[in-house]
Amino acid sequence: MKSEVIAKLRKEIGDGKVHTSDDALDERRFDYWVVSHLQNWRGEELPRPGVVVRPESTEEVQAIMRVASVSKTPVVPYGLGSGVCGGIRPDPSVILVDLSSMNLVREIDETNLLASFDAGKQGLEAEEAVAALGLTIGHWPQSIAVSTVGGWVSTRAAGQFSTAYGNIEDIVYSIEAVLPNGDLVHLGKAPRAAAGPDLRHILLGAEGIMGIVTGVTLALRRQPEERAYSAFYTPSLAAGFDAQRAIVQSDWLPPVMRQYDASEVTRNFRDLTAETANDRGLLLMVHEGPASRVAAELEAVASIAAEHGLEAAPEELGPHWMNGRNHVPAWRDLFERNLIVDTIEVSASWSQIETIYDDAIASLLEVDSIIIASAHSSHVYRTGINLYFTFLARHEDSADMEATYLDCWRRVMEATARHGGGVAHHHGSGRLRKDYIVHDLGETGVSLLRSIKKAVDPHGLMNPGNLIPDE
Repeated sequence: MKSEVIAKLRKEIGDGKVHTSDDALDERRFDYWVVSHLQNWRGEELPRPGVVVRPESTEEVQAIMRVASVSKTPVVPYGLGSGVCGGIRPDPSVILVDLSSMNLVREIDETNLLASFDAGKQGLEAEEAVAALGLTIGHWPQSIAVSTVGGWVSTRAAGQFSTAYGNIEDIVYSIEAVLPNGDLVHLGKAPRAAAGPDLRHILLGAEGIMGIVTGVTLALRRQPEERAYSAFYTPSLAAGFDAQRAIVQSDWLPPVMRQYDASEVTRNFRDLTAETANDRGLLLMVHEGPASRVAAELEAVASIAAEHGLEAAPEELGPHWMNGRNHVPAWRDLFERNLIVDTIEVSASWSQIETIYDDAIASLLEVDSIIIASAHSSHVYRTGINLYFTFLARHEDSADMEATYLDCWRRVMEATARHGGGVAHHHGSGRLRKDYIVHDLGETGVSLLRSIKKAVDPHGLMNPGNLIPDE
């Protein structure tokens, strides 16, 4: 990093917001991607940014970007580092913009059900701010306590309650962002618009390659009057999928619909299902809203489940899942037990999904060191469903872990693409998936994405090496 760039940043935003200490640089070398943590655990020297800046306002972000633009210095935006696809891998040439000090609640509008936040606002804090007024964002990613509202936008996130409340693109009302040249844009100003293409989508899912999201306005909901749970054993994967399809295509929308294969039932619900599961899968649902609608939905869902051969499972399963749903193991604990593990989320139409499951699981089971290959669904649509694959492998030699990890990812990506599914549902692409997004976008789509990137960021300053496949 050129000393004159650091000096200019200090002049523009203040010395106390520009950090070059070893601790500041080391703490922001990577996100929560397994490979980064594995390499660090093995003692590999991972590059770190040249400087970390911590702006406290949109104006300061603009000043940073003007310095970067004039000096042609690359920039990597950073929220709380919870991404799992390697979107954060800076090098010494990079200005890393840590947005965590931009954490204000700007406004909560109870009449129009809107809430505006700085992009660095931690997700759970944002939810708690609106909950104090009897409202909810309705966006519950597993990372809610370690992610930011700007990160939700940048990775095109989905929450656990998405079947009824939508994914982040359905919740975002407007986006404030600083472009690579330092200009400020406000995208979205009404409940719905036909003023040309929706430019919010240039930032939604862009993972920092188009600019820096500095503020987000989200559409809210009233807190639900009542919450209830239902759970059913599925005699086969197909029966569970058919039941879920019948439920959503009949316009019943339980916010949470999760179907586990038999392997995941045994692993995740052993204590509650040991005597009754009998090697069956599980469909678990959360129902909430007006009390009368919840009651009607419970009755309708039970009827549909029975029609598809599903049987009632223990009532405690719903609260059990709710209470433990955000627990995530530390990667280091697994490495020290010679284990490498990850989850891979994809999606597909109803007519494709079972074939993708069969192909991907069969391919994972061909890996010599594999211990677990399983899946569950967690996001449901009228037109299809997602799958969350889990793999776990054991290696006595940690040097073999990375190759096995990447091989497992390749197998699931290729099985999904082979049968026409989408290779990325909600965790983004980062560096992990970037070579596979051609399966979703096609060669001409990737070319279009490169053209948009070049138009918005002609000098290629924003998060270089991320998301877009190398030419």
